[in-house]
Amino acid sequence: MIEFAWPWAFLLLPLPLLARRLLPAAAPRRQASLRVPRLADFRLGEADAGGRLRRGPLVLAALGWLALLTAVARPEWLGEPVDLPASARDLMLAVDLSRSMQERDFDLAGQRVDRLTATKAVASEFIARRKGDRLGLVLFGEQAYLQTPLTFDHETLGQLLDEAAIGLAGQATAIGDAIGLAVKRLREQPADSRVLVLMTDGANTAGEVDPRQAAELAAREGLTIYTIGIGADSVLVRDIFGTRRVNPSRDLDEAMLESIAATTGGRYFRARDTRELRQIYALLDELEPLERDGQRFRPRRDIFEWPLALGLLCGSLVLLGRLGGR
Repeated sequence: MIEFAWPWAFLLLPLPLLARRLLPAAAPRRQASLRVPRLADFRLGEADAGGRLRRGPLVLAALGWLALLTAVARPEWLGEPVDLPASARDLMLAVDLSRSMQERDFDLAGQRVDRLTATKAVASEFIARRKGDRLGLVLFGEQAYLQTPLTFDHETLGQLLDEAAIGLAGQATAIGDAIGLAVKRLREQPADSRVLVLMTDGANTAGEVDPRQAAELAAREGLTIYTIGIGADSVLVRDIFGTRRVNPSRDLDEAMLESIAATTGGRYFRARDTRELRQIYALLDELEPLERDGQRFRPRRDIFEWPLALGLLCGSLVLLGRLGGR
């Protein structure tokens, strides 16, 4: 699509006609002898033997004038609308990969799946909705690893989350180290809001940093932490004695997760099934809404050089025609 930055320039379009009407006409030259036709016979404003005005030079001059005015009007090519990655939030996801995440107490699409598979599915939906936010990914078990630094490339982040496997970071759970790593990465990035979403199904059983001390450090750095406790309250299991009901989340330290969230101004959520997990992420969208103002623009590219070149070419041809007749 083409637009003009200065369309008022086209108001000068009738200027040559006004000059032709208002300015006095040049006196015709007297010619007594017969001469061979030359390029000068095609000059603007001169008539042929029959008294008719030659149209070729006139059309050429008109085209050149129109092209020059088009260049003055600054034509711009508008590209397709582009969404700019602009955000007021740096959001880090911390996902537990300890051995307990293999507990199959979640339902997904009618099938029984483990906790990590359900977390991946729901977290991927959340990532896809956070357009405009910079997201990062921390995976933790016995140690915490920065899998993806803060990025606008949500597709790659989602792929790396999908490739995460239980036991990749060890069998235990280092919640404090995960918080400490997130604080370290987020403190380096200026932002109006820094957010960590931490998902785990157990207690802090490894690492060098106490989770509560890490939460205090996060609070001083302006980092808000939302903690999510994953796991069903009870499931039916079969053994040699028959069927009995057990609590697969007996190791979940909810008091610690609540303390972390309260210290940093966040909230603690309990996800007992896939439906509750989706509701939690939907609530996170409300608690940390997206910034959408000024995120869309259309790239502009000046193309005045093309009509300018055409105008100069037409003017040069007309000038050569007049010089050739002298």
